[in-house]
Amino acid sequence: MGRTAGARMGTFNCMVRFDSLDGERSVEIETLVDTGASYSIVPSAILRQLGVEPTDRHHVTLADGRQVTYDLGQAHATIDGRTTPTWVFFGEDDGPPLLGAYTLEGLRLAVDPYRRKLVPSVATA
Repeated sequence: MGRTAGARMGTFNCMVRFDSLDGERSVEIETLVDTGASYSIVPSAILRQLGVEPTDRHHVTLADGRQVTYDLGQAHATIDGRTTPTWVFFGEDDGPPLLGAYTLEGLRLAVDPYRRKLVPSVATA
């Protein structure tokens, strides 16, 4: 599932369509699949283009150890016909979009690190 490309084992990119909550606007972007990220990060300019409004601010520790504060809003994310409402951080406009664990869980997708692709997840209760 999902179109992927990547250079290192366990890291790859995936196309994701993000939509406004009202479904009026959408954009498809390439994201880095990052299960170490709690939430997805999308450049602020893209989220504003979609009409996504910040509803909160949250302190975030980045992979390099830096601590930043990001606005947080909601959008819909779609991969291979699976759609979920999800929280997204308003990232730097020149920063890489990241697909985080919360969005992946909502889409019921998991990472296959060996084949570098997303696969349907197995639910547990």
